[in-house]
Amino acid sequence: MASEAAGLARRARRRVRVVHPAAAHTRSAEDWWWDRLAPSGSGYHLLQSDSMLLVLPGPGPARLRAQRRAARQARRLRSPGSRAVEAKPSSAPTPLQEPDPGWGDRVPLEILLQIFGLLVAADGPIPFLGRAARVCRRWNEAASQPALWHTLTLSPPLVGRPAKTGAKAEKKLLSSLEWLMPNRFSQLQRLTLIHWKSQVHLVLKLVSESCPRLTFLKLSDCHGVTLDALIMIAKACPQLHSLDIQHSMVKSTAVVSFLEEAGPRMRKLWLTYNPQTTAILGALLGSCCPQLQVLEVSTGLNHNIIPFQLPIEALQKGCPQLQVLRLLNLTWLPKPSGRAMTPGPGFPSLEELCLASSTCSFVSNEVLGRLLHGSPHLRLLDLRGCARITPAGLHDLPCQGQCFLGGRGAGGMQGSLPTQSSYPLVSPPELEQLYLGLYDMSDRLTLAKEGSPLLTQKWCHSLRELDLSGQGFSEKDLEQALAAFSGTLGCSQLALCSLNLRGTRVTPGTVSSVISSCPGLLYLNLESCRCLPRGLKQAYRCPEEVQWCLEQLLTSLPSPS
Repeated sequence: MASEAAGLARRARRRVRVVHPAAAHTRSAEDWWWDRLAPSGSGYHLLQSDSMLLVLPGPGPARLRAQRRAARQARRLRSPGSRAVEAKPSSAPTPLQEPDPGWGDRVPLEILLQIFGLLVAADGPIPFLGRAARVCRRWNEAASQPALWHTLTLSPPLVGRPAKTGAKAEKKLLSSLEWLMPNRFSQLQRLTLIHWKSQVHLVLKLVSESCPRLTFLKLSDCHGVTLDALIMIAKACPQLHSLDIQHSMVKSTAVVSFLEEAGPRMRKLWLTYNPQTTAILGALLGSCCPQLQVLEVSTGLNHNIIPFQLPIEALQKGCPQLQVLRLLNLTWLPKPSGRAMTPGPGFPSLEELCLASSTCSFVSNEVLGRLLHGSPHLRLLDLRGCARITPAGLHDLPCQGQCFLGGRGAGGMQGSLPTQSSYPLVSPPELEQLYLGLYDMSDRLTLAKEGSPLLTQKWCHSLRELDLSGQGFSEKDLEQALAAFSGTLGCSQLALCSLNLRGTRVTPGTVSSVISSCPGLLYLNLESCRCLPRGLKQAYRCPEEVQWCLEQLLTSLPSPS
């Protein structure tokens, strides 16, 4: 019996020697770090959450470190396979402590609203605000503020699944919206619905009941939009002024009825062209939207569209406040003006005209003149694919421009307008973006070889972006055109920051001269330029790459004799 007792004692001592030194070392290192972060008597204490460690001012809970050490020891003792000796319960009872409310409750509500606002602006309110509301009472109060729910995108989670599964997902999301709409969306201003197939009319009904401040509504790839739903939205949302129904199945009668109800306050309208769109355009020609500022009609991916006739003069009378007109990838014919027809009033406020097309375009100099004869404020002109337009026709446009012979200055930054000190103040504004690229169609067209200087000499001081890709101008003609970006402009400075010369006959000397004269050049496309050396026929997308191209061109140029 004595030998058995001695064996048990030896095994117990062996367990203590093996386990306790490591555990003590772990505790001492961790406690050392905690003491360094919040020393005793410093007036700070530590709070640990799932993903961060906070050092907070003020007195901490009593016996916090002792409780933390006791909790770690208890977890080690409860872990499977532990060989530690069972600890004896302490005879002294631990006094009861008040629960710590947590650091989230100490952050002021105003600070939380600013933080949440930044996250919502980046990723939207869903699902972040729903998760934040479950953290604590203060976070729930912040996440419940309607001001954070002013922009929302709703899409059923199961996109591309079978129809039955998609319908279930829509109903599940709809059940959540039945509570969210009256409790969170009272200040909702912008709503986007994507991939709704069967329940979109019920969502629009909830919106009409709970969102009186709605200003923008977008329906993308939505089916089953009824006439009653659109009329209900138009009547219940008096501030609604923008509607985007591109790529959605909406009957033209529903859209026409909506425009008849909300037309006087409509500012922006996006449509996808189909045979029924003619009725909607007819309503616009009848002056149902006299305050319309943005009109975009596109075909999407479907190019097999029957050409339609657009009465230009009637559109100018029906939408006199138009600022942006985009007819994207459309095959349209202007209604003949006739010999005795007087010119229309034009678009006096038009700033952007986009007629880009990848198919056959019937836009000619005469059509462009009818569209822009009264548009002196034009800033952006996109005529990609319009092969019938000539430099002479563009030169005769009323868009402001002056001819400068020489000059050198700093360029502007891409994506931002030049400052007032960049070039002389003029009224009205001048053309800043001109796109004349011909993509995948120059081989079957007879292109003009002269005339490009008429463009650059008129707008070289104001152009920020110029696209001449695919054009057939000769080497000498391009050299004269791009020479307008060199020399002295007096008090004016060049604003060119993007130049696309893809597939043209531009020479190395001309390119190097442009780069040297435009230090603000951020984008330069030289792909498929047959006159350039190998290795340089590529796109350069930052100032460093553009300067590298200049260095390579200068080394490849023959030295003057």
